Amino acid sequence: MAAKLKTAVLGATGYSGLELTRLLLRHPRLEKPVLLRRGADNGTAADLADIFPVLSGNGGYPLQSLAWPALKEQGIELLFFATPHEVSRSLAPEAIAQGIRVIDLSGAWRLKEEQHRAIYNFQDADALTAAQLTERAVYGLPELNRDRIAGANLVANPGCYATSVILALAPLLKAEVVDRTRGIISDSKSGVSGAGKEPTAKTHFVSVADNLSAYSIFNHRHIGEMVEQLALGACELTFTPHLLPIPRGILSTIYVHLGREMTAGEVESCFRNFYSGKPWVRVFQPPKLPQVQFSLHTNYCDLGFCLAEDGRRLVLISCIDNLLKGAAGQAVQNMNLMYGWGEGEGLQ
Repeated sequence: MAAKLKTAVLGATGYSGLELTRLLLRHPRLEKPVLLRRGADNGTAADLADIFPVLSGNGGYPLQSLAWPALKEQGIELLFFATPHEVSRSLAPEAIAQGIRVIDLSGAWRLKEEQHRAIYNFQDADALTAAQLTERAVYGLPELNRDRIAGANLVANPGCYATSVILALAPLLKAEVVDRTRGIISDSKSGVSGAGKEPTAKTHFVSVADNLSAYSIFNHRHIGEMVEQLALGACELTFTPHLLPIPRGILSTIYVHLGREMTAGEVESCFRNFYSGKPWVRVFQPPKLPQVQFSLHTNYCDLGFCLAEDGRRLVLISCIDNLLKGAAGQAVQNMNLMYGWGEGEGLQ
């Protein structure tokens, strides 16, 4: 029997980190992951079950301090970062230097273009190494970059909003059927877990319940990912995120104009051909449309559309679970590709 892969998670105390840990614990090809604490991790908690009682009764989940010699001694081959952007930006180069492969769930390594990275205001201690790793990092969207992910040492897991929008638009843009001169509009809505675990005035129950609010208009961090991966000009995409009063899930409603008159059958074929053999995208047959509840607690991206009678105006609907296909599930999907396993292993 082949030896099982040894992995570690830094940042298991957040929502995405918890989901990732639960997926890794049940993955048939992995040993029990090593869970690492960082300085800001929930005070003096010694066990992940002390932070998330849902894990209680299923054995111990000790949190140990990050130390490279200890990880090497334990034979860790792959390290997941479920940490703030600046933490991943600082520590990922150290992991790579230790010969440990990295999947980073933050935005630290997703962006190639400096003007898009500026929103993070990274202060790299070693600017040359950071620039080299930025170029080597592979954007971890398997439906677009499967072959490159397989050989990567540093995979930058996409943002949740970016995943929902890119997967909806990529088939049409590749087929060159979008009238880009008319602009593309994405109206996207996310559950509160997309804002992270740390509470803020905007994410308190009294602010979110019975409410719907827009935020970060024209300056959301995921816009750079969308335009880079889709090869769009900055003015060709208008993206507006909204906060839904639900725990998790994303629904993106995307408006495009087609460059020529098309039939619903042609549009559907465009999507089905593009996603043939890509198991984590489900294309709904018109007039059925995705809903948030259909993709919750799964790694699926659900896509649907409605074509106007003129054959030129198209509305796309894209739904994902922001903590799974938008974070932890996609990270496991990337790991499966990196080690030559089936994309569904540990995710079914």
